[in-house]
Amino acid sequence: MAPILTSNPSITLAPEPLTPENFAQFGTVICSPIPRDLSIVPQLSNLPPSNPNPVLANQNSALKYSPISPLIDRYANGPSGAVSEARMTMFCCFPRELRPIHEKEVFDVRILERHPFTNQTFIPIDLSSHSKVGDGEEEPVFLVVVAPTLVGETATAKNEDGEMVTIRDPPDLRNVKAFIARGGQAVTYGVGTWHAPMVVLGRRRVDFVVVQHVNGVADEDCQEAAFGEGVVVDLGRKGQYGRKEDPQLWRAKL
Repeated sequence: MAPILTSNPSITLAPEPLTPENFAQFGTVICSPIPRDLSIVPQLSNLPPSNPNPVLANQNSALKYSPISPLIDRYANGPSGAVSEARMTMFCCFPRELRPIHEKEVFDVRILERHPFTNQTFIPIDLSSHSKVGDGEEEPVFLVVVAPTLVGETATAKNEDGEMVTIRDPPDLRNVKAFIARGGQAVTYGVGTWHAPMVVLGRRRVDFVVVQHVNGVADEDCQEAAFGEGVVVDLGRKGQYGRKEDPQLWRAKL
């Protein structure tokens, strides 16, 4: 159980669309630099400047952009000295429960985590970059919630035994941000960036390939901070991200 902070502000967040520019302080947004309907390899001279600039690859049938997001391993700075390894995992994330308030729905953010020695990339698969698929059903989206780190500061929290503990480099809950991400976007959380566990909104699950480094030492791989009510994301009109059926029904089918 994550230690619970003894104080936190009351904040209502209005989520923004996820873009490379507005997410830059927290990490990297990965998305295609060329239009989706471009189906013929263009002349490099006809492409707008980008960083990085592309080169021809794959027998001149592809544009290669490299590097697009860093793979950072800072475990050499960890106190245990345990050796790390690169790891690719799969997270099958099901839609989250939302709380209705009058004509709106909100998501309650109750916990943030961070990886102090590695960044972490979530890459959705089987998810269209368009808001609707062929039958008109809306594609799911995912909610990215992040907070800056108060580097060098501490916060007081209570563990599951009721003991007071200290969280070093805690999240800055006064500057939490929320973003709506769609298909065609992947996100890299920067080293030490506090973030919520993945939040899928919509009518079906989203599967993510996750890339990071790990060394098997729990407190060096992942640190958590929980808090009570007060930090919520206002998702607007009720039913906009509703489930297709009661979650108890799909549990019964498994």
